[in-house]
Amino acid sequence: MYHIPVLLNESITGLNIRPEGTYVDVTFGSGKHSEGILEKLISGRLIAFDRDKDSEANAIKDPRFIFIRQDYRYLKNFLAFHGINLIDGLLADLGISSHQIDDPERGFSTRFEGKLDMRMDQGQEKDATEIVNNYPEEDLVRIFRDYGEVENARHLVREIIKARSVKAIDTTGEFRYIAAKCAPRGKENQYLAKAFQAVRIEVNDELGALKEMLTESCDLLRQGGRIAVISYHSLEDRIVKNFFKTGNFEGILVKDFFGRQITPLKPVTRKAIIPTDVEIGANPRSRSAKLRIAEKL
Repeated sequence: MYHIPVLLNESITGLNIRPEGTYVDVTFGSGKHSEGILEKLISGRLIAFDRDKDSEANAIKDPRFIFIRQDYRYLKNFLAFHGINLIDGLLADLGISSHQIDDPERGFSTRFEGKLDMRMDQGQEKDATEIVNNYPEEDLVRIFRDYGEVENARHLVREIIKARSVKAIDTTGEFRYIAAKCAPRGKENQYLAKAFQAVRIEVNDELGALKEMLTESCDLLRQGGRIAVISYHSLEDRIVKNFFKTGNFEGILVKDFFGRQITPLKPVTRKAIIPTDVEIGANPRSRSAKLRIAEKL
């Protein structure tokens, strides 16, 4: 199964698409969000990014569509290569797809036995085995504490170091076994999800890439253009919320001499948009999704 699009109608509607506009889907995946954008275009065009080579098979055969197999952090450079310096809207559906989770060989899931990999771009060198087996203790503590919000991060890291001193940790099953020993009773699944998430974010530099993409998208958007971002955990959502509200990632309000707030964007909705009960029932993986939309001032 490939990725079921989350908050599809809400995100497409939120972009307020102009039929002649230029739009970017920076997380193409299964292409369902892109298809939704294309339905709204007449003479406009859509450029899609994805660093996962598997997604290229879903590229849409349409003269208005361009697929770019690259990390979205290089958004501005690759759009410039195609002669695009301004866009009317951008959509990002963050996180990992159902296709990636359900493939045991990718190493994303706590449920399957496979190589401890977790690379979104299978061409990059660093994978999860390198992090778990080679990172120093303090770096691992930081990753599990900051990226997974693991309560007893130091205890988990000490178990990892003890295990890797005997044998390299090469599979998801081996990593899962070590982490499960540290999990609070009754909360094993949540704990494992946090531990896997932390390593995945480090492997793919997801938060760094998100910040670079947001900064570049702000430069690219025309006045009145919109950006819609769907996030799945509090770390991503906090970055998006702060940037949309203040123009920086710390959430610090900056004002001019007259006391007016200086920010390039304004949020379109006061609160994040979340899936309906009907959508969650049809697609349980949408449960944690939050959609935020902002407009270029």
